[in-house]
Amino acid sequence: MENEARINLLARIAQFGSGPIPQATTGGATSILSLAGACYGLRPSEDATVPTGFDPMAMALFEAIVEGAFLVATADSVFDASERRTFERVVVAACGSGVAPEQVAALVSDLGDQLAADGLDRRIEAVARGITKKEHAREVLRIAALLAQASEDVSPLERDVLGRIARACGLEATEVDIALREARTVLGPA
Repeated sequence: MENEARINLLARIAQFGSGPIPQATTGGATSILSLAGACYGLRPSEDATVPTGFDPMAMALFEAIVEGAFLVATADSVFDASERRTFERVVVAACGSGVAPEQVAALVSDLGDQLAADGLDRRIEAVARGITKKEHAREVLRIAALLAQASEDVSPLERDVLGRIARACGLEATEVDIALREARTVLGPA
């Protein structure tokens, strides 16, 4: 049950963005991840006509945020089935009911295939291409740092990937320190 409580805490923090964590799941500022996830959840199937109001930029942003966290989570080359399930559950929960578990599982599977085919440097470049604003780049770092910190302490490999993502997105190295400090503060001891 402790693991379940930790997953719920991570999801709540991710869902509501920076700052104090709301005690309930209503109210508070909704994060960029949650907003982009709502659009991603509305993504039409390949056979469907794109509906009015669908925003492919928001979908690309959601994928960039999730991929940034995925790249950090896999930095140590260990991403077993248990870690994958936890990662997927946090993303789904952080998006409320906006994204189905099957959609996140398919995305994570695609991200794994792309990482294996392209390598880390090209995938970091892909994350940066999905970012159009500094605020979005900070959200990528925030979510990635949050998930990295959730498994105790951030390894040097995870920190390196966070730094590489920050550089690719045009952020200063201090932004990584800020994201990690905020993650430690809101998560507290594991």
